[in-house]
Amino acid sequence: MADRGAGTMSLPDDWPDHANAILALNRMGSFDWDLDAGLMVMDAQAHAIFDILPEEYDDRPETLAVRVPPNEARRLDATVSQALKDGSENYGAYFRIRRRDGTQQWTHTQGYIRRDETGRPRRIIGVVRDATQELADIATRRERLEQDTALREQTNVVQLTTAALAHARTVQDVIDVLKDTHGLTHLGATSLVMGLVEAGRVRLIAEGPAGSFVAGTDVTGIDEPYPMNEVVRTLSPRFIESPEEFAAGYPILWPHITDLRITSAAYLPLIVQARPIGAMGLLYNDRRGFTAEERNILVALGSSIAQSLQRAMFYEQEKDIAQGLQQAMLPRTIPSVRGADVAVRYRAAAIGGSQGRDIGGDWYDLIPLPGGRVGAVIGDVQGHDTHAAAVMGQLRIVLRAYAAEGHTPATVMARASVFLHELDTDRFATCLYAEADLATGVVQVVRAGHIDPLLRHADRSCRRIPVPGGLPLGLSAEFGSLEYPVSTVELDPGHTLLLCTDGLVEMPGSDLDDGMRTLTALIASGPEDVRRLADMLIDLAEERGGDDDVALLLLHRRGLDAPVGGGRLQQHVAPGDPEALHEARHMVRAAVHTWGARDRADEIELIADELITNALMHTEGAAIVTLRALAGGRRLRVEVEDSSSALPRRREAGESGVSGRGLLLVDLLTDDWGVEARGGGKCVWCEFDVPESDRRRPNRRR
Repeated sequence: MADRGAGTMSLPDDWPDHANAILALNRMGSFDWDLDAGLMVMDAQAHAIFDILPEEYDDRPETLAVRVPPNEARRLDATVSQALKDGSENYGAYFRIRRRDGTQQWTHTQGYIRRDETGRPRRIIGVVRDATQELADIATRRERLEQDTALREQTNVVQLTTAALAHARTVQDVIDVLKDTHGLTHLGATSLVMGLVEAGRVRLIAEGPAGSFVAGTDVTGIDEPYPMNEVVRTLSPRFIESPEEFAAGYPILWPHITDLRITSAAYLPLIVQARPIGAMGLLYNDRRGFTAEERNILVALGSSIAQSLQRAMFYEQEKDIAQGLQQAMLPRTIPSVRGADVAVRYRAAAIGGSQGRDIGGDWYDLIPLPGGRVGAVIGDVQGHDTHAAAVMGQLRIVLRAYAAEGHTPATVMARASVFLHELDTDRFATCLYAEADLATGVVQVVRAGHIDPLLRHADRSCRRIPVPGGLPLGLSAEFGSLEYPVSTVELDPGHTLLLCTDGLVEMPGSDLDDGMRTLTALIASGPEDVRRLADMLIDLAEERGGDDDVALLLLHRRGLDAPVGGGRLQQHVAPGDPEALHEARHMVRAAVHTWGARDRADEIELIADELITNALMHTEGAAIVTLRALAGGRRLRVEVEDSSSALPRRREAGESGVSGRGLLLVDLLTDDWGVEARGGGKCVWCEFDVPESDRRRPNRRR
């Protein structure tokens, strides 16, 4: 092995011919390391790579310490030792050397281990080369790869953010998307600020993290020296690449945000159709400067955000208009009803994921009627738009007018159907109308394609009331089927009548019957107070969501303080039928005595006979006589209805005349009287107070 110390190297037998020449062409040096002797012979190229002269090197590896720093030497020795111990045939390592001029050079070595028959390592033959340029190329490629990866990630974030913005319906939705963890924070932004242009000012709508708000910047003039205001004025983005640039450019703002440790910022104008609608700022605390690609991405993102923000602003404007129209079409106030508690609620539809308006044609109404009666209405016009709301408003008004005119429930529904059919619309409507007499508890119900009402009893048990119905309003007139059956329901003290639209009942995946059963169970277990019950039901509808609006009306007949009457009696008197007239007189006489008004019996019989006779004499049709006990029996009411619209009038009877004294008698003998329109006819009514002494006597017939 001593001959190797003289500078002559021998290469492995399997190395190619002229290997030294090949190594030299590739700027590689070679070495032969005799492990037993501890000598490592290097060729001239290896000397050049280590920047050491032949006379400076004595073939001992430790002499290279003058070029190999200690930490690099330890790492290289550990690599070689590990290869010798684990039986490896070769090893490779990068390490740094320090050249004569003090510069560092990356070097790579590759060693091939020769072992004897026992596996003991005896010799290492290897090569060394200057790896500085190689690692620089690798670093450049890695940097480019990292830049490409970052660019792809940023592009992906832009794509994801743009896709999420497509579902944003409100301005707050846009802000939430941008603040989401999958949004702009992936671009490295620490804080987001955003403002909208309104009447020559910039109004802040997103102010970054908690504690970052700068007092006095919530509303600023466009000419004020703030970065968002600047990009609005210039319509150009502003990229701030250092804290020094920020402080110099915006000395008023900078002192207030120094605690955020901002190192750079990007302010983008939000432009739609060449008009600024706002501005957005992204603040960073871990970067300086922006590449051209990053600037292009942020500008493109700003354009996408501007489009989404404009859509959201249009949607909110339309929503405000639509909801204002909806509220204007619904009753402004609900009248108080003597003897009853009433609760009404309305919930606008929540149409998720679409650009439709949160408005529909559902409505409720409560109509005071003569004689202590009240009309309760619930309805739903087809569609969810402003047209549906407009049709609803017109239909509600005419239905209210027909009911106030005194038409029967069936006639009210039929006339409303004709009105809707003749209206310039292709919409139809479902409706349910209930006319309640709270003195007697009698409720007459008609239904036009609507869902059935529900009745909760005093013990809170609840049931569905099957009501025969006709076609929806508009359709029944179109098909010439204006018949609406009338059902009668008894509303006892403590009972609650519930009318609602199908938005409260229908649930995804369930049919109407299942929904009605679920609603019935909820009402049965709900609060006793109708207002709290209405709140509970509308809150459940809100939690469930859904794409339909909800209208709800509850009518509760009170127990102790409700006007409880002794009942209602009615008799039909046909013209030219003396027997019917006699039966009507008998009914009046019997009712007066049964209801404890015997001291005024003669007066009541006389006035009733006068009204019936006038109806038969001055009209061509029949008369309908109705007697009611009101206010717990403290007042009696007599109604005579006929088919003539001509109102009764006073006439001079003359000294010997026997005609013309009817209204004079009515005015003198009754405590109150009046005339009501009833469809094509009228109703003359009068009321009599019943003395307390009469009500305390036992009720006996004479």
